[in-house]
Formats: sequence, structure tokens, C-alpha cells
Amino acid sequence: MKPGTELAEIVAHLKNLMAFDESIGLDPPRVTSSVSRYLEGASGIVRTLEDLRSHIGDCKRCKLSRGRKNLVFGEGSSKARLVFVGEAPGREEDLAGRPFVGDAGKLLTKMIENGMGLKREEVYICNIVKCRPPNNRDPEKDEIATCIPFLKEQLRIIQPEVICALGRVAGQSLMGRGFNITKERGRWVSYMNVPLMPTFHPAYLLRYPAAKRQTWEDLKEIMRCLGLEVKKNA
Repeated sequence: MKPGTELAEIVAHLKNLMAFDESIGLDPPRVTSSVSRYLEGASGIVRTLEDLRSHIGDCKRCKLSRGRKNLVFGEGSSKARLVFVGEAPGREEDLAGRPFVGDAGKLLTKMIENGMGLKREEVYICNIVKCRPPNNRDPEKDEIATCIPFLKEQLRIIQPEVICALGRVAGQSLMGRGFNITKERGRWVSYMNVPLMPTFHPAYLLRYPAAKRQTWEDLKEIMRCLGLEVKKNA
């Protein structure tokens, strides 16, 4: 392993440990100002999405790695104005190593292309965790705590104008456990100083098609924020 890559792995691991400690109420370890500056400088090694994917490597940082076929990093434009964040890869995504490629992914693509008038490759699509949970269960707290720093790095690198959180788990992971998707979808909040719009997950829309109308209203809000034309007949 190259020295720069190894250093970045160490820094990422330390960040993950500190994030998890904070999530369970532990105070962060004390470090000297010189060590703090060193770690901040080391984190600058990751400058692109390709760098980040390389540093994640064949990740074994949490138990989800034991059952996965492929790590699903994310895909789309590194300069995307809009980032969609789901909860976790499903079976089709795990097999393909790509996000949102199953039935829910096909619906998301239609929402992006037919509804919003964008191309899928113009946006960026990823998940809260990068590996499929067993039997498609919700990702657990420790798994989210381990993986969400990588999502934050993706957002830091891309610097989108808008984030769209898809579904309950994504909303709770980004906005706190008290988040209620039914009551709070369609309301703008801020995440990492970026406007965030929560809406229903495409998988939910497949089960409850009546919710598509509400989701379209949320997407129109995103389009207005981005200065995109809202088609009346979409």
C-alpha cells in the first residue's frame, strides 16, 4: 500500500471511531494542536471521488462487509447539482455494484428523466451505507455511524446545490431519529449547509402508487430551487 493511501486509511478509521464514540455519548479523545493540524492536513489527500473510492478499498470496517457481493459506492456526475441519497443497496444493487438498478431504481430513473427533465448521469446517486444489509433489513446504528463519514466526503467533494433524501431511513440518518417521513417530507431542511428535501423512497411508491403525487410535488420544489422548468404535464 502506498504511504499516502495508508495514511488516508488511518485517518478515515480514526474519524469513524470518533463519530461512533460521539453517537453513543462518549467524549472525543484529547489530541495536541499539532496532531490535530496533522490529521486535518492528511484528510486533504482525498480530493476526488476516485480518491475516496480507492481509500475505502475492500472495506471491512463493519459487519455488513461479511455478506455483501459488491460494495456500492455511488455513481453519477462528480459535479452534480443534485444528489439523491437512499438508505442501502438491495439485492440487485449488491450483485451489480451500482445504486438503484432494481425496480425502485428504474422508477427513480423515470422520476429524474421523465419528470425532472434531467439525465441520470447528470445527478449523483448513493446511499447511507455502501453494503447490503442481510435480508434488506434497515442498517443498524453502528453501521450507519461507520459509513456515513464516507457519504459526507462524497458530498464535500461534489458540493451539490440540493440533496434529496429518499425515504425514512435516509431521512433519520441525516436529520435524526425523530424524523418522520410521512409528516416531514416536502419540507426544506439543511444538511452540511446544503438545502435538503426529504421525500418518499421509490420502493415505497411501488407499494403505494397514490404517494407519487406527493413525491412529484417534492421534486417540483427541488426543480424550482435549481431553476429548472417545471413541466405541467409531467
